[in-house]
Amino acid sequence: MHAIRLHAFGPAENLRYETLPDPAPAADQVRITVAAAGVHLVDTALRKGLPGPYLVPELPTVPGREVAGTVDAVGAEVDPSWLGKRVVAHLGAVPGGYAELAVTEAARLHEIPANLDPAEAVAMIGTGRTTMGILQFTELGPDSVALVTAAAGGIGTLLVQYAKNAGATVIGLAGGPAKVELVQRNGADLAVDYLLADWPEKVRAFLADRRASVLFDSVGGETARSALDLLGKGGQHLVYGASGQSPKDAGAPALPQEELAARGITSEFVLGPPMLQRAGGELRTLEDRAMEEAAAGRLRPAVQRFPLADAALAHRALESRGTTGKVVLIP
Repeated sequence: MHAIRLHAFGPAENLRYETLPDPAPAADQVRITVAAAGVHLVDTALRKGLPGPYLVPELPTVPGREVAGTVDAVGAEVDPSWLGKRVVAHLGAVPGGYAELAVTEAARLHEIPANLDPAEAVAMIGTGRTTMGILQFTELGPDSVALVTAAAGGIGTLLVQYAKNAGATVIGLAGGPAKVELVQRNGADLAVDYLLADWPEKVRAFLADRRASVLFDSVGGETARSALDLLGKGGQHLVYGASGQSPKDAGAPALPQEELAARGITSEFVLGPPMLQRAGGELRTLEDRAMEEAAAGRLRPAVQRFPLADAALAHRALESRGTTGKVVLIP
């Protein structure tokens, strides 16, 4: 099979397209002929040798933890009815997704809904799962005003759709005219370019005497500080990333706790243990919810596809914030 392999930590160019032996499933595993493999920012950090939610892998390694395709082999303890089915799976702590063939435990499998292609299914098993986890921290309804940063990204796209389905007023922030247009087409009531200095004034003019009730924030930095000024009393700042934060500000809160309290708003980081705790310790629960939303047609992920051989190009584009939607590799 062909696969992307990393022999040394470092830049994207270290990702090599190579020929490797075909893997065989263990007794409780299946083998998937991969039609789509997800790319995540965590993958770019691990490529550099930086720890995060997952341990730094031993080298050489085949990156990637989200795959979709067709089951072509099953282990001795696996129900043979899985053979030939279209499936999607998050591989968990074990990488191996950037390949034409991948193995994983049968317990991780979800059948792909008929209305999704494999790339969209990959987006929902990873990005969709995280979106469902973020939404555990708030309740959206017709009285809500949701402000979504990076609204043209994978999670941002789904948050906009979910909030609109709930009847909320949705304001999407994105960087550059092309991304703003995507956010508009995705259904946001207002889409603004946060690279322009006057974007907060445009939001205030749109809201008139209303204030935002929840800020979904994956950008941080100055954008988050400006967005926090748009939150009303009792507003929530839900943080799940800091792609726009400068290195010197890495990890720093957008506002001191004392100022948040004085304004009557809350700010919390929702990834990792907080999200898992709300899900009852079961990420599978969030995966099920994401796939159900997609199967019902309520959520439709945005996907940007790259050939498997161009994994390095996909990593560079993702790191430079030059992508829209979920980045997916196609073998």
